[in-house]
Formats: sequence, structure tokens, C-alpha cells
Amino acid sequence: MKAKRIIPCLDVAEGRVVKGTKFLNLQDAGDPIALARFYDRANADELVVLDITASQEGRKTLLEVVQGIAEVVTLPFTVGGGIASLEDMERILSAGADKVSLGSAAVKNPELVRAGSERFGRQRVVVAVDAKRVADGSPQWEVYIHGGRKATGLDVVEWVQRMEDLGAGEILLTSMDADGTKDGYDNELYRTVTQRLGIPVIASGGAGTLEHLRDALLLGGADAVLAASIFHFGTYTIQEAKEFLAAAGIPVRLEPRV
Repeated sequence: MKAKRIIPCLDVAEGRVVKGTKFLNLQDAGDPIALARFYDRANADELVVLDITASQEGRKTLLEVVQGIAEVVTLPFTVGGGIASLEDMERILSAGADKVSLGSAAVKNPELVRAGSERFGRQRVVVAVDAKRVADGSPQWEVYIHGGRKATGLDVVEWVQRMEDLGAGEILLTSMDADGTKDGYDNELYRTVTQRLGIPVIASGGAGTLEHLRDALLLGGADAVLAASIFHFGTYTIQEAKEFLAAAGIPVRLEPRV
């Protein structure tokens, strides 16, 4: 079995890393470049950097942050937020990112996913999906855009299948209902999606304990777990998480990156 990945997430607003609950009540969590360096040295598998207000504000991703991170890390990192064209994708990748994440732009222009995959390679195109249950207890979720501020009417399961067909190499799937709650991932959501896709799925939203990481991988079927609060604020270290998962029989990369 391929090793599962632990991926810290840096949500960036106005040049600072922030963390909120259900996409609201943001609080400062530090400098993105310093945090990226910290996670590189802490043996994280990858890093995701999301400019969470770029799409809403109609501006481009903060390029200087991307360049600064690229200068201090060796781990692969993905950048999203405000990327709306092939030129934007080229700019971010040229600045040092390994992958680009398309969220709102994919909904507005699905063919951008196909074009990006053809030009840069499928493995460099991630589609980010913010999912919200249509009703409490319902096994159906709707896609939201603009940082979770705008409903689209799109069914999540149908949408991710379409994205895979268009060339997405990976799905970054965030449960808006669980985000920041620390009550655990929405494993019903991840299980529903992973059973229908042939590409990797990153589970995001709700990590509060190491057991939550384990369950997202085993019960949700995710290929990777993304978390923020539990790492940013020192609840657990990356190594503690990896050792816990390894003890649960989940394959992870324990040795430091060369």
C-alpha cells in the first residue's frame, strides 16, 4: 500500500496564516514562510498554501509568499487561491510551487482543469472542493466557492467525478461542516467520494485528535489528511502523528526527507 501523507495547511489572508471555524472567526497563526520552514524540518510530507481571500477579492495569489516558501523548503507544496487562468498557473509553478489548486476557477471554467492538465501534467493539478451537507444527516453535499461564501447548486460527488474526467490529478476535499471544529473529519463524505474516484483524495476539515487522522484514512479511505490547528498551535507534532498512524498499521514515511 502506498504511504499515506500528512499535510499541514497554511490558510493565508493579508500575508498571515489564519485559522477559523467553519470558514469564519479567523485568528492569526503566524508567518507563512516561517511556518513552511518549520513544517519542512518537522518531516511533513507536503504542504498546502491557500490564499483564502484572493478569489473573493478578485485578486491574484500573493506571489512573494510563494517565492519565499520555495526558497526555504524542500518538501512539495501546493498553492491555491486566485488562480483563474493558464497564465496564473504558470506564474505560481514558475515561482516554485509543485502543484496548483483550482477551486472557484474550476467551477467557473471547468475546461481550465483540462487545459492545465494537458500543459503542466495531471500530477500538478489539484481541484479543491468545499463541501457542505444540504441538510443535517443527509448523504448529499453541495459545492461552495469563494472561500465557502457562495453556493453553486453542484452535487459534490458528481462534481469530483467530472473533475477527474477533465484531468484533475488529486482532489482536496474540505468539509465545511467539520472545518475547525476539531470534532473529526466527515468520513461519510470521504468514503462516498473515494469509492467513486481513481485519483487521490486529501481529507480536510475537523482534525482534533490523532484518532481523527487515523479514521479519515481507514474509514474515509483518504490518501492523505490535511490539518491546521492541531499542528499550528502545538497540540501534536508531525512525528507524533506519524508514529501513531504507523502503530495503527497505516503506512507512512517516518524517515526524514533526504
